Amino acid sequence: MSTRRAVLLVGSARPRGTGNSEALGGYVLARLAEGGMDTEVFHVARCQRPERERFLFEAVDGADLFVLSAPLYVDSLPYLVTRCCERMAAHRAAMQEGSAVRFLAVVNCGFPELEHTRTALDICRVFARQAGLAWTGGLGLGGGEAIGGRPLEEVGGMTRHVRRGLDLAAAALLAGRPIPEEAQALLARPMIPSRLYTFIGDIGWLKAARRQGTLRRLRDRPLR
Repeated sequence: MSTRRAVLLVGSARPRGTGNSEALGGYVLARLAEGGMDTEVFHVARCQRPERERFLFEAVDGADLFVLSAPLYVDSLPYLVTRCCERMAAHRAAMQEGSAVRFLAVVNCGFPELEHTRTALDICRVFARQAGLAWTGGLGLGGGEAIGGRPLEEVGGMTRHVRRGLDLAAAALLAGRPIPEEAQALLARPMIPSRLYTFIGDIGWLKAARRQGTLRRLRDRPLR
């Protein structure tokens, strides 16, 4: 009996080891590896050259599970992810006989409200249909910047319910089942209260403005 394989595509262009999408996707992949699956990771920013793109497509074609973990850009997926998905769908549509590959999408956004991820997850569902992938479900996470690009275990109690949700998702995938609603509900719970999250975010913007020497110009309206 051959070993099952899972392929992760990290949809963030941040340097390796610093992105929230990598932290979330990497956590899922680690649980799958513990369950006996072989795993492989690709970064979308490194798959722009034709040869690297071909390696990704071939890896997905030969996998049992394809996981996309990506950030939200406004209300959609990043351009590099969209481009990659369009080309992968065209590649798989041209295959005489497509392989049976399941697909999980994990989308995180910097806004505390989970609702912002819904359009992107709908896009992922459409991509799955066009690429001939079996949709296992999508997971959305709000307030992702609280992770700070760190491994989820290092973040501590704040990600306890996030880790529990991803554990449930990985267990379902290992058993060949769709993502359970409980996993989706656990990720939907805020890691920290929304008001505290936005307060911390405001402080971050003020510090950035001070570093750039624009702290006293935040209310300027040059295009008025």
